[in-house]
Amino acid sequence: MFSQTNEYALRVIAFLGGSQGASVKNADIARATKVPPGYLYKVLQTLDRAGLVNAQRGIHGGYSLARTPAEISVFDVIQAVDPLPRIKTCPLGLKTHGVKLCALHKRLDHAFSLVEEAFRNSSISDLLAESNSSIPLCESTTKKPEKHPPIAQVSSPK
Repeated sequence: MFSQTNEYALRVIAFLGGSQGASVKNADIARATKVPPGYLYKVLQTLDRAGLVNAQRGIHGGYSLARTPAEISVFDVIQAVDPLPRIKTCPLGLKTHGVKLCALHKRLDHAFSLVEEAFRNSSISDLLAESNSSIPLCESTTKKPEKHPPIAQVSSPK
């Protein structure tokens, strides 16, 4: 149901959303999101055309969100990259169905509408605010893993 491109785009947007408006270079985005650099460029171009990211050229260039994370929904990202399918006419082309969907296709389309609604109601800031120590879908670049003291060996009496 969701393409790899949607997954990549959501990783990029979540990562940029956690960057507090800073402009981030392609290499840093690729490293953090695990999106292949060649494909990342295509994803960023698509997000730029959709008005979700800003591209800045030059030595201090990179990418940043065009709007705040609260103003970008998961649905916005998916629609920009690879929209969810909706069923408007019979996928089988059955003339007897006319303009009305059969019971099965009506239910399938209704399921897609529920997914759309859930994604419209989920902003990037919602994802970033969840109580988790990592940036959603990305390697964290701000926190280092906690170091735990070694577990003491307890010797058993002989």
